[in-house]
Amino acid sequence: MSMRTGRTTRAGQYLALTGYLVFLAFPFVWLISTAFKPARELGSLHPTWIPEHPTLDNFRQAFDEQPLLQAAGNSLLAAVSAGVICVLIATPMAYVMARHRGRLSAAATGWVVISQAFPFVLLIIPLFLILKNLHLINSLAGLIMVYVVWSLPFALWMLVGYVRAVPAELEEAASVDGAGRLRTLVSVTAPLLAPGIVATALFAFITAWNEFFFALVLLKTPEKQTLPVVLTHFIGAEGAADLGPLAAAAFLATLPSLLLFAFIQRRITGGMLAGAVKS
Repeated sequence: MSMRTGRTTRAGQYLALTGYLVFLAFPFVWLISTAFKPARELGSLHPTWIPEHPTLDNFRQAFDEQPLLQAAGNSLLAAVSAGVICVLIATPMAYVMARHRGRLSAAATGWVVISQAFPFVLLIIPLFLILKNLHLINSLAGLIMVYVVWSLPFALWMLVGYVRAVPAELEEAASVDGAGRLRTLVSVTAPLLAPGIVATALFAFITAWNEFFFALVLLKTPEKQTLPVVLTHFIGAEGAADLGPLAAAAFLATLPSLLLFAFIQRRITGGMLAGAVKS
């Protein structure tokens, strides 16, 4: 490949990457712009990217019209609980699957991958019947159970990669030095797995925080609804959206997941690559 051809190829790659980034950023930039625009600018026939007269009225109206803080509290409780429970279940399972390879481990890994292809609609009916028999419909406890079930396969897959990235020779060396099995796990393996466990917990948190479909179906009373469901209340029965307050509330709801994802995206990528290399 000549130098000129290489430069042309590189320029094309940068151009495609720039276009992709602009495409991804467009909805969020539009959301921010709309959140700070007054009603007169929102109805203008000549919309602008930057608000000419930025205002916080949309945020005040959003908090006055809907119980955003209560909904955010429900979302936070569901997301934190799902993240903690998911990690407590997935960590020992991932360790066994990574260290004791065999047909059962391979079958479990295959099932984890296949389960990610199941659509929400396929799962909601059996989940609804199970929660109904457990009297957990319209309860955050039932919703947390669903979030754990939904996040567990991918969390397990991530953690298997992290466990396989920890050299088994370190555990063998600790055993030779006289450390018992429990002490080896606590003193040697657990500290090395800590970044992966944190990344997996945050992944489960973000999944639950952004989830809408299960919360819409399983939660009925307004006091228990989560933030994504409450955002739909800014849309009228005829489909007309209260655009300014909706954009302001959506912007606030997006911030936690964006900040957390910015924090863990390298660790998530590392976990996926570790699993791909070691499996």
